[in-house]
Parts: sequence; C-alpha cells; structure tokens
Amino acid sequence: MSEQRKVRCPECGELTAVDRREFMKGVSTAALAASAGVLPVFATPRLVSAAEEKVKVTPETAVKRLYDSLNEKQRNVICKPFDDPLREKYGANWAITKPTIGEFFTKDQQETIREIFRGCTSEDGYQRFLKQMEEDYGGFGNYHIAIFGKPGDGEQFQWVMSGRHMTIRDDGNFEDGTAFGGPMVYGHGTGDSQKGLPGNVFYYQTLKANEVFKMLDGKQQKQALLDKSPREDAVQIRGPKAQFPGIAIAELADDQKKLVEKVMHELLAPYRAEDVKEAMGCLKSGGGLDKMHIAFYKDHDIGSDEIWDIWRLEGPTFVWHFRGAPHVHTYVNIASKAKERKT
Repeated sequence: MSEQRKVRCPECGELTAVDRREFMKGVSTAALAASAGVLPVFATPRLVSAAEEKVKVTPETAVKRLYDSLNEKQRNVICKPFDDPLREKYGANWAITKPTIGEFFTKDQQETIREIFRGCTSEDGYQRFLKQMEEDYGGFGNYHIAIFGKPGDGEQFQWVMSGRHMTIRDDGNFEDGTAFGGPMVYGHGTGDSQKGLPGNVFYYQTLKANEVFKMLDGKQQKQALLDKSPREDAVQIRGPKAQFPGIAIAELADDQKKLVEKVMHELLAPYRAEDVKEAMGCLKSGGGLDKMHIAFYKDHDIGSDEIWDIWRLEGPTFVWHFRGAPHVHTYVNIASKAKERKT
C-alpha cells in the first residue's frame, strides 16, 4: 500500500495529501530526468514557414497574440489597467483572477499561455516548474493569469501567472529598473517535513547554498548563522542605508566570493536569459556582489542535520529568501532602487 498523510503548510493554509507512490502520474520520463539535472530534448520541432521565421517569437509577442484573441467576456475578467494594485501582489498560494487556464480559455489560447510561460523560463526551469505544478496543483491548467495594460500599443504591459507555489511575470521587456517586473515566488510541496525533501525539484538550491556555509571558517559561520528567520515574504528592497542580516560578502576571500556568485547564477538559472541579465544589472546598480550579505537560520532545521533549510541573500537591490521547511517557498525581489510607498 502507498503511504499517504496530510500536512498543512502555515503559509499555504491548506491540507494536501502526500502519496509517495503517486509520483508524477501523466508526466513524462523526460520531465523527471530534468528535475535531476538531465535535460533530454523530447519535443518535436514544429515546421515553420519562411514568413514565420522572419518574426522573432518572444513571450511579449505571444502576450499580444493572446490579448488580441480574447473575447469581450474574457477581457473583462483577466485584463486590468497597468496601474491596478493587483499587479504588485504576490504570494505562495493565490489566484490573480478566479478562472483557471483550463476552464476559461480555448485550446489555442491555452497553448499561447503555455508559450508565454515557457518563454519566461529556461529549459531546465520549465521542466522543474511543470513537475512542481503537476504535483502541487494538478497541473498547468489549474493556474490563473491576468494581463495588465494593453500589449503592443507602446505602453507598459505585464502578464502574470499565479497559483499554488507560483507568482511569475512577463514584464513586457520594459526597462524600468525592476527585474522580472516585480516580486516573484516559487516553491514545491513534495518531500514536506522530510530530511532532504525527497523528490523536491528545488532542494538542490539548499545544497548549493550550504556549500557556501561549509566553506566559511568558524568565525565567519558565527556571523552568518542566525537564530530566527524573518518572514518569508519580507522582501522589500531596502536600499543602501539598510542593515542586512548575516555576513557581508565583501568580508569573504576571493574563492568564497566566487562560490557565492556561482550560487547566485544557479538560483537565476530557471529563468530566461533576458531577465537574468536584467537582474544582474540591478545587482550591479546596488554596488555588486560586495554589497550583498548571506545569512543562514537555525530554526526549522529538518532532521537536525545542520544543513540549513532557510537562508537568505540580500543587498541594497536584491533579496532572495529561501524557506526550505517544511517545504520550499522562495520569495524574490530584485530592483535597482527601493520603491516609494504609496500614500
């Protein structure tokens, strides 16, 4: 018999059944291989005409195509003004609009939405996210989207997808000093409360970050290891005058700095190259790696193995908070400067 239990995530706020034998039904072997770092090519390329080849297909052009295909009822539900406060919302378990992709859109529109999502990710990231969405929420079709602004009219627009353990954006490629168009969230519930989070597609990031901790000497570890972690969603950009938790990267030796830089690139790897470049530009505007701090937290150490499940990279323009207990919730916010609060 398969072993099944129910667990409650304090932030997700819902009970989920965990069945260790029900592992990715309906998901291809290729997707499973990708979660282990093997990235086979399994999709058959679609033949395109010469006319199609002249037009560069991007997530932005796909958002425009989706927008143009919507009927009036659909637009009234998922299309919002660019300055709608909903655009700035983020979370680990929420619906940006009520209807799901699978129930509200035609098959062609669903494929366009998938194209947008895939275009916002790297190939590795796409496979990891697909596996996560299948296990956490029943698949891609159960997620939700919204479009802010009018794509293709020269003004800013943004496409946002949300759902269980997901907030991801296509920011329209507008250069506004904000990477990804705003805060993002990713996570995965598999392996909940078990040492090593078996089957979790993002646990590898904990291992990568802990390589940095192991490379620190005793004095450095005391600076980097703190007792209690902050709220996972406390990722406001605080600017150069703030005090950041943990040890300053500037205090590390060159080989230690290189490892931190490698970890940072590992964290960004699931996303498309254009957004990674923008994120690194924001980091540079805040003074670069030397202005960053890294912190590890003693609380919620699954298995008491001193592989710290909660850690944080933060600087004047960059926040990456990884909470790996009881499962993965990660909040990301990268921008060239702190945003003024609306009064």
